[in-house]
Amino acid sequence: MKPSSVVATPTLDALRQYIHATLCALDRLDPQQTPLLQETIRRSGRTCGLYFQVQGPRRMRSFAIWAGEEDRVLFYDSAGLRVGETRLSEAPDPMSLAA
Repeated sequence: MKPSSVVATPTLDALRQYIHATLCALDRLDPQQTPLLQETIRRSGRTCGLYFQVQGPRRMRSFAIWAGEEDRVLFYDSAGLRVGETRLSEAPDPMSLAA
């Protein structure tokens, strides 16, 4: 499954759900059995996005990066190759993550 080209994710929860479902679909993982890991990305001391990761069997790890300032999500497979990009027509404010 290739990620959609444009998606509206107005809240952080909607963004998490979209990324989790997409990463699980890429590797055919069950979202209810696969936890989504999340870390904050900072540039020059300020929050600018999030890093998401799912882990499957045999150390398989797919990940996505939400570049909040660019309103896009980049998806990568377990080999580290970019497999898709989604533009966000609506997205949460990355500065709101600082709290």
